[in-house]
Amino acid sequence: MTALDGAEGRAYAVSGRVRGTALDDLSGEAVAGTLPRLLRALDAGARVDVAGTSGYGIWTPDGRAPHASWPEALLAIGTETPRVPGWRAALVDSGIGLGPVEAGITGVLDWGNALYGDPLYDAAWLLHWWPWYPGWRPGDLHAALLTHWRATGPTPAHLRERLHAYLLHIALDALAFCSYRGRWDEVRAHVGTVLTLASAGEGESVLIPAGA
Repeated sequence: MTALDGAEGRAYAVSGRVRGTALDDLSGEAVAGTLPRLLRALDAGARVDVAGTSGYGIWTPDGRAPHASWPEALLAIGTETPRVPGWRAALVDSGIGLGPVEAGITGVLDWGNALYGDPLYDAAWLLHWWPWYPGWRPGDLHAALLTHWRATGPTPAHLRERLHAYLLHIALDALAFCSYRGRWDEVRAHVGTVLTLASAGEGESVLIPAGA
């Protein structure tokens, strides 16, 4: 890293350029080959020493996050933040309304989405977005995750329930962001995910690895 600073209430870091291909642009075959290293990188991120920081949720440059607990951070998904101002009104004005949001809340990463919380959230993030990239679909993310967990230690406790909660949270966050940006086709897709998850039992989702 060559510089770390901030302006207008936002932080930025400058480091040496790393050339390569964004994960979003990889083919299914390339993603499948990359997954083992990606999952090891996520494990390394989970081991980062956060001593001296405080709170849970999206953190600020001073190492503080706004919530007293991880569940509190998740349940705050229905509130507006400086990152996505006005999304509730935009969703109401769109005609879709707040019904899907309320249903999801009742049922319960660029750096802008960096959180202090449960490392398993990263796996849920991959599970949520995997179907959005048709080129990735030949790869078996479910099998890769289970293989990784079994190779690196015991399968995470309460895996299906945790993934279910995090998938719902990620879909609600995406719904809020896309409402704020006026991307209504994407809002409707996320509404479908929210309602499916909210109406299912804990862990009853095709997005959660079989046998987990």
